[in-house]
Amino acid sequence: MNSGQKLWHEAKQIIPGGGQLLSKRCERFLPDQWPAYYNRAKGCEVWDLDDNRYIDFAQMGVGACILGYADDDVNAAVTDAIAKGNMCTLNAPEEVELAKTLVELHPWAQMARFARTGGEACAVAIRIARAASGKGRIAFCGYHGWSDWYLAANLSENSSLDGHLLPGLEPHGVPRGLTASALPFRYNNLDDLEELMAKHDDIGVIIMEPQRGSAPDPGFLEGVRAIADRTKAVLIFDEVTSGFRMNLGGIHMTYGVEPDIAVFGKALGNGYPIAAIIGRRQTMNAAQSTFISSTMWTERVGFTAALATIEKMRANNVQQQLIAFGERLNAGWEALALKHGLSIHVDGIPPLTHISFNHPDANALQTLYTQEMLYRGYLVGAAVYMTAAYSNAVLDAFIAESDPVFGTISKAVKDGNVHALLKGPEAQTGFKRLT
Repeated sequence: MNSGQKLWHEAKQIIPGGGQLLSKRCERFLPDQWPAYYNRAKGCEVWDLDDNRYIDFAQMGVGACILGYADDDVNAAVTDAIAKGNMCTLNAPEEVELAKTLVELHPWAQMARFARTGGEACAVAIRIARAASGKGRIAFCGYHGWSDWYLAANLSENSSLDGHLLPGLEPHGVPRGLTASALPFRYNNLDDLEELMAKHDDIGVIIMEPQRGSAPDPGFLEGVRAIADRTKAVLIFDEVTSGFRMNLGGIHMTYGVEPDIAVFGKALGNGYPIAAIIGRRQTMNAAQSTFISSTMWTERVGFTAALATIEKMRANNVQQQLIAFGERLNAGWEALALKHGLSIHVDGIPPLTHISFNHPDANALQTLYTQEMLYRGYLVGAAVYMTAAYSNAVLDAFIAESDPVFGTISKAVKDGNVHALLKGPEAQTGFKRLT
């Protein structure tokens, strides 16, 4: 057992769930084998507690490190901010600069508020939207964090979130009084949303991811916007995941549909905690009629990191690099699948691409892929967040190393012995308690 696994088993005894983020659980990648903890990370390279070096084709900090780990320019700006004092009774001027920058990038918006994580930023957006609309019920599509308002969807039917997040999420700890306060609709299905709005005249908020996997059908986002206008609901685009990957700002700009509020996180600070809620002045001003306040939302590092990250993305055309890298990886996967007679499905925006195997034992095949690539020095999951720290040479080497692994998978499928090749359990695909 590697040092990371030993520490992970210890962690599960003293930290509920083992850690703070479901997406980083070892069981979601390679149970009993995943290195679990890192000693240092730079660019797209990671060294574990045993000083083994890996190239990260799994999550790149769960999508946060769009420029790569420990980017020199962002780190330099942050180091300078820390030297000047990260916290003070007075406000950091970088807060105003970041607000102006985000409004400049999104001309439909006039105001911004900030938090430090995507989940809390979504909660802030919901609070503002409820205050602005004067109505409390929410229609939602996609994943929007861990807050009570979101998990409340599973109070009335415990499978409501299955198509939006993970199967098996129990809403324990969420007040029963929130039952039916958040109602799901399916992506690319305007009829779902129309039905909800017709049935509940107290829906004052529509929150959705404008794109996560499949692209919106022609007219879908426009239809949602029209429904929100007609019913006087506040439309929120959750861009915590999609933001700053396809362009310098929200992916909604690609489709020409403007929300009332947009939420950003993850890539905004290249691994430093910062999240933003931007919106139209009339909507955002509702924040003044309620209470939204937190000490650590004023620390200096987050604002500074975001400004440095945006500056570097703008200067280096990073989004175009991410798109090209994603397309290169997708083409490599598809060529390997054809070569080895495997059926795969690749989807998502190119900077956040997903691979899955079209097979009854798809999860076992994915686990085998992760296992075999780990032995070759790669961290691999089903989703790959592109980073500017990649290069064509890095991507080509990854595809070359994947070639014999696809051959192994193909032979295992033909021989019917996929499970026999796994050196541990399959990866978890849903939410499960860890003990």
